[in-house]
Amino acid sequence: MPSYGLLIDYEYCSGCHACEVACKEEHGFPVGKFGIRVYSDGPWQINNRQTNWNKVPVPTDLCDLCEKRVSEGKKPACVHHCLAQCMELVPVENLSAAMAEHSPKVTAFMPR
Repeated sequence: MPSYGLLIDYEYCSGCHACEVACKEEHGFPVGKFGIRVYSDGPWQINNRQTNWNKVPVPTDLCDLCEKRVSEGKKPACVHHCLAQCMELVPVENLSAAMAEHSPKVTAFMPR
């Protein structure tokens, strides 16, 4: 099976937490355990008329990129349920090129 990374473009994350819920349901994690968490940075003032409030999804050490789902040809639960479509499963060898096609607020994660 090829190695994959999870590409997340924070520019478009709406902070809906659908990824958290989908992951918990898919894996049956107990209360207090998460495969991905959405953190909040802000709100903070940019200037007199603008504020910024970033929502930042971050996979945890429990994330396996839904190895079972991916082996069945499906997307990871977080990617499948992302309402803002700001997450992608990308083969590792294509991560750098895929990141270059996104906003400056893009990052990639790889499971252990």
